[in-house]
Amino acid sequence: MKRTKIYNGKIITPHRIIDGGCVVIEAGKIVEVSTTDITIDGVEAIDASGHYIAPGFIDIHVHGGAGHDFMDNDPDGFLEIARLHARFGTTAMMPTTLSSEQQDLLTTLAVYEKAHARNLHGATFVGLHIEGPYFSMQQRGAQDPRFIRDPVVAEYQEIIASSAHIKRWSAAPELKGALEFGRYLCERGILPSIAHTDAIYEEVLPAFEQGFRHATHFYSCMSGVSRRNAKRYAGVVESAYLLDAMTVEIIADGVHLPAPLLSLVLKIKGADRTALVTDAMRGTGLPPGPSILGSLRDGIAVIVEDDVAKLQDRSAFAGSVATMDRLVRNMVNMAGATLEDAVKMASLTPASIIGIHEQKGSIVAGKDADIVIFDKDIHILKTMVSGEVIYTKD
Repeated sequence: MKRTKIYNGKIITPHRIIDGGCVVIEAGKIVEVSTTDITIDGVEAIDASGHYIAPGFIDIHVHGGAGHDFMDNDPDGFLEIARLHARFGTTAMMPTTLSSEQQDLLTTLAVYEKAHARNLHGATFVGLHIEGPYFSMQQRGAQDPRFIRDPVVAEYQEIIASSAHIKRWSAAPELKGALEFGRYLCERGILPSIAHTDAIYEEVLPAFEQGFRHATHFYSCMSGVSRRNAKRYAGVVESAYLLDAMTVEIIADGVHLPAPLLSLVLKIKGADRTALVTDAMRGTGLPPGPSILGSLRDGIAVIVEDDVAKLQDRSAFAGSVATMDRLVRNMVNMAGATLEDAVKMASLTPASIIGIHEQKGSIVAGKDADIVIFDKDIHILKTMVSGEVIYTKD
C-alpha cells in the first residue's frame, strides 16, 4: 500500500499554521498530521522546502477553461478543464451549466457521466451545478434571454430524474413556482441557490425558509436596495447580510468585486459563510481576445479583456477568467484576509456548503489527500488529488 509524507512545510489548518509539520498519506487518505517530521520506513517523501501545505481548493461554480466549456458536451473538454484548473490549485470542482434548452442540458448531464468516469488527471468532479434557466429577465446579465423562463414542473422533474449528480441549482426565488421548485430540490438533497434575481427581502425570507440558503456570485446580477412606489426595499444583498445563516460565494477576481466590497463581505459574512468561486469561462488560461460564453454551437460571442470576460457591447461581465489561486491572493492582498481565512474560503467553506466537508476541505486525518503546495506569493508548486501528484511546476 502506497504511503507518502509531505514534510518541511507550513501546514495550513482552519485554525492555525503549523510550521515544520508533516502530513502522512496512505491509500489516498490523510492518516496523520504532525507538528514535526516523522521518520517512516519505505515512504515516498515530498520535501515542501519551507513552502505552504494547504488543502486543495474546491471550486463550486466553474463553466470552463483552456478553450472549453462544459456545455460544449465534449467529454475530452471536461477533462481539459479539470486539468487546467488543477494547475492552479483546484482539486475538486462542480461543473456548471448556463441557461439553455432542456435537451442541451440533458445532454450535458449525460456527458458528465462519461467524463466523471475518465477523470484521473485533473480536479475531481463533485457534482453538477445547474445555473438557470429560471431567472429574472431584468437580472439576466450574460445569460441568454432566449432561454430564460419560470420554473416548469415537468421540465425540472425530468431533468432531476435523469441524473444523480445534480447537487445544486441556481434560480430566482421571486418567480412563479420558485418556492415549490426549491422545496422539490431540498427533498432530493439538491441545494437551491439564489441567483440572477430581482427579489426583495419579503421574497427572500420565505425562499430561505424553503431551502434557498445560498447566494450565487454574490452582488453579481442581484438586487440591492430599490424603490418601488416611492418606498425603499431591501434586496437580495441586504437579505444575505441580515440572514446570518445564509452562505454566499464571491468572484474575488478583483474585477467583479472591488477591494472595498471584498472587505465588506468578509467583515459581515466571515470566512465560514463565504466561498470563493471562479465562475471561470472557456477563455481561462488563454490570451485575451474574442471568445464564446456557453456552447460553441449556441453560445454568446464575448470579449476577454482587462482580466475578465465581457459582452461585446461591454454592458455586462460574462464570467471570469480567474483561477482559484488568484482569488486566494486577492483576498489576502486586497481584502486583508489572513492566509488561513483565505484558504478556508477556497476549501473548507465551499466543501461545507455542498455537503462534502466530511471528506474534503481541510488537512485532517481521515479526509481525502487533496493537497496543494504553494509559495509565499500563493503560486502553486504542486497539486495532489487523493494522494497522487497530478501537477508539479517545472
